[in-house]
Amino acid sequence: MKDVGQLVELGGSQRKKRPKVWLRNESVRVGLAETLCTYVMMVFGLGSVAQVVTGQGEFGQYLSINLGFGLGVAMGVHVGGKVSGAHMNAAVSFTMCTFGRLGWKMLPLYIFAQLLGSFLAAGTIYAVYYEAIYDYCGGNLTVTGATATAGIFATYPAPYLSLMAGFIDQVFGTAMLLLCLMALSDQKNKPAAAGSEPVAVGLLVLLIGISLGSNSGYAINPTRDIAPRIFTAIAGWGTDVFRYTWDVSAVGGGYSVSLWGQSRENVSVKC
Repeated sequence: MKDVGQLVELGGSQRKKRPKVWLRNESVRVGLAETLCTYVMMVFGLGSVAQVVTGQGEFGQYLSINLGFGLGVAMGVHVGGKVSGAHMNAAVSFTMCTFGRLGWKMLPLYIFAQLLGSFLAAGTIYAVYYEAIYDYCGGNLTVTGATATAGIFATYPAPYLSLMAGFIDQVFGTAMLLLCLMALSDQKNKPAAAGSEPVAVGLLVLLIGISLGSNSGYAINPTRDIAPRIFTAIAGWGTDVFRYTWDVSAVGGGYSVSLWGQSRENVSVKC
């Protein structure tokens, strides 16, 4: 009996050790963390949009959406920031690679994790608000119109917005996001206090939403937009969801801030 007990104890200890061995793989840990923190951000963000749209203004306004995404970003940073850095945005990951803070070989992993987290979050919100969505639109899933619901999941330009204006809007909004993010972590400047980074980043997203959001829903995150858009195409909205999108924010915004970063490193301003 003693031998059997020892075997059971040994087997139990081995089972407990297996996850630890598996999670020693840096790519696995980073991928899981980035997926989870992106999922958390997107669930709160998309959930706030769904509540405002299907509630027809009775359960929140535009500010509610900004708060939902801002606080969602803060929670996402808390969830995965220690492991992956909680980029939750391909534009951020691209910029980190440009600055040498992230290896280029890790970029595909980050983008895949962000897409996966966003896709799963879109599916979750669709399931949670399924009846509310169909009650609101009468079962007619549309991209535009009085009862359009595709905007719950992805960003769409205002009717008046031209292609060039949309391009400028995305590049500028993303550049402002990345500029401020880099400043918040710049030890040579005035970085966010230790431990306050999640709140600072969340406030930044909130600020962009309430100042640069009306043209196209502050489409400053390509992975946040692409994955839910693909989900809506599969879920019943059809291919019309792809007629109203352009994702230049990662490249345009990333290079804009990269230029700022190079000048920041090479030029010393003394007062």
